[in-house]
Amino acid sequence: MILEIVSPEASLFKGEITSITVPGVDGSFQILNNHAPIVSILQKGTVNIAATSFNFSKESVGLFTKLNDQNYTLAINSGTIEMKDNKVIVLAD
Repeated sequence: MILEIVSPEASLFKGEITSITVPGVDGSFQILNNHAPIVSILQKGTVNIAATSFNFSKESVGLFTKLNDQNYTLAINSGTIEMKDNKVIVLAD
């Protein structure tokens, strides 16, 4: 599935991923390939991204924390997530 993370300042990431875990208002939840369509509000926490490879822009690479070659995290204060047709869009603060 495709993930796009956008902040008010810039587009932080766009690429193919295997899963994403986000901090929802009722607890963290994970989205995998072919997940049902969903729109949800996010709270302060950590977004965990799993993929086989990552390509970050020079401006955003310092915002992500590498856990290992296939997992990165991003701290957010709040946001919104939408999943539809195997495309995930995260609007993050």
